Order: sequence, then structure tokens, then C-alpha cells
Amino acid sequence: MSTAYKISDEGIYFLTFQVVGWLDLFTRKDYRDIAIESFQYCQRNKGLNLFAYVIMSNHIHLLAQSEKGDLSGTIRDFKSNTSKRFMDFLDDPVESRKDWIKIVFEYHGKYKNKQTNQVWTHEKHAEHIYSQKFIEQKINYIHNNPVRAGIVLRPEDYVYSSASNYADLDSVMEVTKIDFLWKTIH
Repeated sequence: MSTAYKISDEGIYFLTFQVVGWLDLFTRKDYRDIAIESFQYCQRNKGLNLFAYVIMSNHIHLLAQSEKGDLSGTIRDFKSNTSKRFMDFLDDPVESRKDWIKIVFEYHGKYKNKQTNQVWTHEKHAEHIYSQKFIEQKINYIHNNPVRAGIVLRPEDYVYSSASNYADLDSVMEVTKIDFLWKTIH
């Protein structure tokens, strides 16, 4: 029996996607942009409703739900699409780390049936959000992740996060904002 967090496909979920081996894939803008484009595709075509997100160096946090009642399927499609696109990008001459990244992906893929590479861990760490307090806690956690990591001083200064949306600044991706009191950690 699996001990992983389960998605019932109803309601709002806090999700975490990790790159295998905690590989710092998203230190390169190209990979972050692939993730953003894939999220936008899921928003337009698969009913993904994003409330908050942050793309860190080796993982992504989001607060999301499916308007079509298929959050698990949307996540599966997002991970599949980004995995293929990341692997394709490894053949780009600008990717100087390609040999090392391929070794990591191949190592994690060799333990899977009929799979040669693995980009994402299979876990989603899905937590069902059941109250306004929990929503606020998770949005603050998401937005303050780059602050805790020492990347920025203020959440809204991190480009690959919905904190800029909530601060009414330019952003790389649209989200559905939820009303709550903003809390910046000090």
C-alpha cells in the first residue's frame, strides 16, 4: 500500500514537485520558462486553476485545483510534458551541464519499468486545503520560500513566484488571487 499523499481531485491542494536527486535544474532560466509555459498550457487547456506558485532551484510549490475534476491527470500531463521538453533541451549547445544531468536522470530512471530517464520524483506531496487559515499559511509559505533561501529580501522581488501577482506587479504567469492578509517574514 502506498504511503504517498493522495489527490481526490476535488478541492484545492498544496503540491510540491521535486526534481530527482534534488538536481538544481531550475538555476537555468530555460528550464523555468519551460515549466511556466507548461503551466500556462494546463491553465488554458486542462482547467488548471493556479492560486499561488514558486519555482525554486530544484522543486516547485503550488496551490491549485482542477476545474475539470482531474488534478491528478493534469499533474501527470504537466510532468510528462516538461520531462520531454527538459530532455530535448539537454541537446541544446547552451546546456553545459548536459552530461551530468543525463547521468542523474538515467540513474533514477533505471529502476523504473520500461523507463530510461526520470526527471521528477513520483511524489506530489499533495495536501488538501480545507480552511481559509490553511490557504493563508500555504500562500505565505510559497511566497516566502525564496526569502528563507536568501535569494531575495522581499517575496514580490522573486520573478518565478506568484508573490508579484499578489503585490499587483508584473508577473511571468497569471494566477487566480485569493483574498488574504499578506505576511512577509523578517
